[in-house]
Amino acid sequence: MDTKLYYHTDSITIYKDDILKTDCVPDETIDLIVTSPPYNVDIKYNSHDDKISYEDYKVFTEKWITKCYKLAKDDGRFCLNIPLDKNKGGQQSVYADITTIAKNVGWKYHTTIIWNEQNISRRTAWGSWLSASAPFVIAPVEVIIVLYKNKWKKTGGSQKSDINRDEFMEWTNGVWNFNGESKKRVGHPAPFPVELPRRCIKLFSFIGDTVLDPFLGSGTTLISCFETGRTGIGVEIDSNYCELAKQRLIKEAKVDERTLESIKCYA
Repeated sequence: MDTKLYYHTDSITIYKDDILKTDCVPDETIDLIVTSPPYNVDIKYNSHDDKISYEDYKVFTEKWITKCYKLAKDDGRFCLNIPLDKNKGGQQSVYADITTIAKNVGWKYHTTIIWNEQNISRRTAWGSWLSASAPFVIAPVEVIIVLYKNKWKKTGGSQKSDINRDEFMEWTNGVWNFNGESKKRVGHPAPFPVELPRRCIKLFSFIGDTVLDPFLGSGTTLISCFETGRTGIGVEIDSNYCELAKQRLIKEAKVDERTLESIKCYA
């Protein structure tokens, strides 16, 4: 018997497990899912092949999105951060394809938020320079697809929100402008900034709701959960990233490292 529980406090839990196989999270218990899955652009993760065929990537995407659908409550919501498109290894309409996959799984579409990271890297591939023969058009943005399971209006939970007027006015504008996160500072090859899950959590969940990140990575979503009074669950397949997330929770979010009860999930 091998426990998958990596870290636990009264409100934060990390499981070292594969989201496709885990039985650590009961079905229909999650209020909000916030995540940024692997982009399949050859990022050097420790425990994930980020350079598979696009067809295999879509199959993988359908599997984990189906799993998340089962874990969500009837009024559960899903904030999915992905690229708009992909040009490395061939042009692909990532956003359109993943949105279609999610809808086919059963998720219902609500809206799309455009995230302008404001840190455009130096362009090196222009296609046909100053010519109409074959130019490349690259939009330096990412998107957050907002989906829901069966009903959009939340009727359960505490019904207590912690979003103020200025935040609500700014964040309901579907273009978000804030910087990305430093890989070097965090120590992870593809981190997103705390601001991203913080906005999603405060805008789309109530205080005390349960939030899941099925690709926890460096733990950013759980930091936001702790800081906003939500119950946070993270699933991460790599033990090094589990430890990174744990240390960030302790050092950055000042989470007291204490285990209130022993929770075991077995493979």
